[in-house]
Amino acid sequence: MLPSRIHLVEVGPRDGLQNERTTIASADKVQFIEGLVDAGATHVEVTSFVDPRWIRALADADEVARAFSRKPGVRYTGLIPNLRGYQRAREAGIDSVAVFMSATETHSRKNLNKGVEDALAAAAEILAEARREGLRTRAYLSVVLGCPYEGHVEPARVVDLTRRLLDLGAEQVSLGDTTGMGHPLQVRDLSERLLAHVAPETLALHCHDTRGTALANVIAGLEAGITTFDTSAGGLGGCPYAPGASGNLATEDLVACLHRMGIETGIDLGRLVEVSSRMQELLGKPLPGRVLQYELASRSRAIASTT
Repeated sequence: MLPSRIHLVEVGPRDGLQNERTTIASADKVQFIEGLVDAGATHVEVTSFVDPRWIRALADADEVARAFSRKPGVRYTGLIPNLRGYQRAREAGIDSVAVFMSATETHSRKNLNKGVEDALAAAAEILAEARREGLRTRAYLSVVLGCPYEGHVEPARVVDLTRRLLDLGAEQVSLGDTTGMGHPLQVRDLSERLLAHVAPETLALHCHDTRGTALANVIAGLEAGITTFDTSAGGLGGCPYAPGASGNLATEDLVACLHRMGIETGIDLGRLVEVSSRMQELLGKPLPGRVLQYELASRSRAIASTT
């Protein structure tokens, strides 16, 4: 039995833009966020409050977070690395926070410069403060289906870390296939293991399309019982561990597929294509989303046929 509706978390403004070399003006980022909401997004990850020296593309996090118009019923989340980042986010008006960590020691040290237990302790501090202030919370757990440094990741380890993050106060844990190493059978197995211990609404899948399996992996997770998925408009984003490879699953690709399956997403595909097309123009390059490119090509053909 498949659900009649699923929930999408749009990560394009943060995960999608953080690896881009082209500088996007703050005003254009604000327009991007607001356009996504106008297209039906009800949960948008707007930016990251990591030290600007580490992620230059999001150095204007404070400015962007203060500038976009909030729409009632929409959740605007900021990625938080530490208590200093948490304070910046609060001063900028963010009331939904996400912490992040890795499932393997090597990836954790490469990504966060600290081991898994230290990363968990740092996340615990942020989650405790957020709960004290009544904020919404989320956690990302990276490389759950394979690590570029350590290879196979034991599902039992992922289950343990997920349960610990939930116990610390994360409302939901987003399970990241960070370099697109997973396959559908693996996703189904991990999802079923987790759902034996936690409620479906406490889990999300964050699949990257590095090896072209992201959409298939999401469908496997859907069939297993997960109903929240992270996607990025146009497929924005790359994989820092696999240069030249695709990053996030394109929102349009998943929305088009699910709508044809009779599953609602709340997203207006036509409006979303307009938003992604604008970002494609700003970046000066085609985005990898297949449905986006199909829709744009179809429109071009339609215009050509009338001239």
